[in-house]
Amino acid sequence: MAIVIRLDEKLHERRMTLTELSERVDITLANLSILKTGKAKAIRFSTLEAICSVLDCQPGDLLAYDATQPMQE
Repeated sequence: MAIVIRLDEKLHERRMTLTELSERVDITLANLSILKTGKAKAIRFSTLEAICSVLDCQPGDLLAYDATQPMQE
């Protein structure tokens, strides 16, 4: 996937588990895991905003474009 998800790095920096983020953002652990692994097809801005708020970061800290990766259809 050309969009790279950097959620693991931010969680590590904040010393927070995926479970804790899931509870604080009020999103299921399963859906957060799908996002973390890059298998999500979309993300709502409200969800992205909540994650950024909890992790005290910008969307660009979580998402990046990598032109060397093939695009997924």
